[in-house]
Amino acid sequence: MTEIPPDHPRYESLLAREKVVDGVKKGFTSLQGLISQGRGESFDYLIGEKSPESALYAERAAVAAILLAENPVISVNGNAVALAPDKLVALAGLTGAKLEVNLFHRTERRVHLIIDRLKAHGAGEVLGKNPDRELDLPHARRLVESKGIYSADVVLVPLEDGDRCEKLVEMGKTVIAVDLNPLSRTSRTATISIVDNLTRALSNMVELSREMKHDRKDELMEVISSYDNRKVLAAALSEIQEHLKNMSVEIGD
Repeated sequence: MTEIPPDHPRYESLLAREKVVDGVKKGFTSLQGLISQGRGESFDYLIGEKSPESALYAERAAVAAILLAENPVISVNGNAVALAPDKLVALAGLTGAKLEVNLFHRTERRVHLIIDRLKAHGAGEVLGKNPDRELDLPHARRLVESKGIYSADVVLVPLEDGDRCEKLVEMGKTVIAVDLNPLSRTSRTATISIVDNLTRALSNMVELSREMKHDRKDELMEVISSYDNRKVLAAALSEIQEHLKNMSVEIGD
């Protein structure tokens, strides 16, 4: 992986690109993942490359939902494990969530490489290599494990995944999506939509999990009952508009 000087003004962005490229070279990230990373980065510019208030609000609700769940599962793909394997493992450990590999461009080699990478960062059991159930989908994301995504009551889906998100919601599951595009089918379909960069979102959720894991059940329920995903998406769009307005003024000055 190319060495990025820490004082480079685009350090975080360039580092993320290098991680995804490295994932492709090592075989656990697909070539299509490069396109996804670029698309996400363009939206990150629009929100100012920081976690907006709407995202922080959604991240708190997401953590509450995972902590209240009976069988929470974190779905993992190549980009997610390239960008933040340590944070995925930490979040699972703090909340008791299971990790399950679920891929659109699925090969057994990729599944095993992703599992190995997660275990190298401290994960215990990682599901996904022995799918025994199928979702009603026309592609490889239909392949899931009965004790994982299939029976989960809460599923965290990092990165855009519209049709599977719709199917999981239809099955009655609480779906938490991390998607920088507030207009995507994923964001508009999910139960809780986090419009934030994946690495920042997971970092925030790890810290929130440490704070909230000792909260009473009724306190967590209050976080969920007061949450409104439509308002979150509307707020995310307003935050983008405000950021662009401020940038326009700054450039004009």
